[in-house]
Amino acid sequence: MRKYELTPPSRHIGHYVESGDWSDYWRTAISLARDGRILVRGYPVEEIIERLTSTEAHWLLLKGELPTVREAAIFDACLRSGMDQQFISSAAAATRFAASASQSPVSAVAAGMLATGTVTGSPRPAMELLYAAAARMAEQDLAREEAALAIVAEYRARRELVPGFGHPLHRAGDEPRAAALRRVVERTGGWGEHGLLLDAIHAALEEALSRPLTINLAGMLAAVYSDLDFDPLMAEGISAIEYGWALVAHAVEEIRDGVPLRIIPDALGAEYTGPPERHIPDRNG
Repeated sequence: MRKYELTPPSRHIGHYVESGDWSDYWRTAISLARDGRILVRGYPVEEIIERLTSTEAHWLLLKGELPTVREAAIFDACLRSGMDQQFISSAAAATRFAASASQSPVSAVAAGMLATGTVTGSPRPAMELLYAAAARMAEQDLAREEAALAIVAEYRARRELVPGFGHPLHRAGDEPRAAALRRVVERTGGWGEHGLLLDAIHAALEEALSRPLTINLAGMLAAVYSDLDFDPLMAEGISAIEYGWALVAHAVEEIRDGVPLRIIPDALGAEYTGPPERHIPDRNG
């Protein structure tokens, strides 16, 4: 089985109904809460609050163990890499629309997060690609460059975009956020096997297209999170929450200084492409 590949659930509601044994129906390895005591991954919450940084605490919460100094530094850079890029993100636009109507930052941020997925903002598709490619290299004893060429050929044969590459604004040069994240990771010596595999796929894709192509932030995060051994599902959630800080800023700015009930007028690109005016025929005759 490939790493982090989704598998059928091991527990089913029918089993509990039939057995009548619900003793492990609700279970978690994340935290324990009892009268006057809270443990998070086994650590008293007081120690976490008093002794860990936010980055270290969130790594512990997600991964179950404390990070090394290098892991904490890289994860910290990942958490601040998204920041914001004006109105390029669909999540920002969704947040502003919702804030203009609801005047609530909570519902607005939730709307923005719902606009984040596999098409925009998520490293998950590229991570799944990198994990699958690494598994293929091991199974078929392929060199990194051989695997990259095969992957690019397969995507092009299916006329699919290779996830992790391309950007609507930063089309040929470095994507500033992605490039900065890479510099931080490289300074720590943390650019590992999945990062090198991303580079090989990038080179193969540029050769196939005969033009330069940007590694976007989702692609860069995919390589970094894969080298940090994150589950792609977890990385997708982290990226949504990390960009949520920008969504909070957008929501508050929209409520305080925006335009209540925003619309898309013709002057800003709204265009009707349906049939011309017509009328329901008389069906009583």
